[in-house]
Amino acid sequence: MLSRTGPAGGEARLYYLDGDIEVVEPGDYVTCAVTGRKIPIAALRYWSVDLQEPYIDAAAAASRMVDGKTPG
Repeated sequence: MLSRTGPAGGEARLYYLDGDIEVVEPGDYVTCAVTGRKIPIAALRYWSVDLQEPYIDAAAAASRMVDGKTPG
């Protein structure tokens, strides 16, 4: 479960887990690894545990997987 401590603002640093995220550094948003668009933390629904990166939507997440950018 996401919980924020400390001052808000700027880009957050998160650790992406299976079905959850851990806040490493609090902030208001993260940047989509595919599109470069800002994703408000409250709207974050898609990420890769293996790549440790967030995606703005399902299409961005799928395109990352199709592009062969997954490890292994």
